[in-house]
Amino acid sequence: MSLSLFLGAIWVMIGTFVAFLPMRYQYPPGIMLLIAAPFLLGFVAYQHGAWIFFVGLFAFASMFRNPLIYFYRKWRGLPWDGPE
Repeated sequence: MSLSLFLGAIWVMIGTFVAFLPMRYQYPPGIMLLIAAPFLLGFVAYQHGAWIFFVGLFAFASMFRNPLIYFYRKWRGLPWDGPE
């Protein structure tokens, strides 16, 4: 297994652990995971190409859909009603 996929697997395990935490404790590690994801996806794309990158991007968007929707709506100036 390549280093980028190993780091991706570790990222997923940490994300799963963070999801088990109470909501008030999820924010700091969740923000760190959110910031680390683009760098990790870039590393995966560099080592394995575009198809594996898009698989990882889909998984990332699936895990962080609510924060991504929030930031998208905030940047567009649209109201945010919370997760649906």
